Amino acid sequence: MATGHTDPQRRERILAATLDHIADEGVAGVSHRRIAGRAGVPLGSMTYHFAGIDDLLHEAFRRFADRIVTVFEHHLGPTRTPAEAREAVTDLVHALSEGSRRDLILAHELYTLAARRPEYRELTQNWMHRSRRLLERHFDADTARQLDALIEGLALHRSLDTAPQSRDLTLQAVTRVTSTA
Repeated sequence: MATGHTDPQRRERILAATLDHIADEGVAGVSHRRIAGRAGVPLGSMTYHFAGIDDLLHEAFRRFADRIVTVFEHHLGPTRTPAEAREAVTDLVHALSEGSRRDLILAHELYTLAARRPEYRELTQNWMHRSRRLLERHFDADTARQLDALIEGLALHRSLDTAPQSRDLTLQAVTRVTSTA
């Protein structure tokens, strides 16, 4: 195994291993030793790259949130009209709910951590802010806020339901939230 400066991907491997570990065992199981073993790096690399467990968790979850915002951008970026945005949001809900269980677990581990520890709320607040900005390209700020919550709720329900709702029903819900009075 390469060491120090000859291993430029070490930090990235540590972050990936952290997210994999959280998805498999939860935040409570994170330790320097476990993550180093999973990443295949010397234990000393952990403190070289991260000030502590909180620094590691914060960075790993920031990267996870960035990736989810990229999924939002992928779906909403090409839309030009509110009707196209409604279709894109519907597709987004289904992509999130039918996607990897890993992402579902990571999102809820982050939510739980943020609910317990205020210093992680900044991550979730930033994630919500960025998602809402994408929605505000087509909808007013209040509607974007409601729609963002609807996306998360519908994705969660669809992912856990043994008979998830259809795309048509999802589109109906999105249309109701985004219709102007």
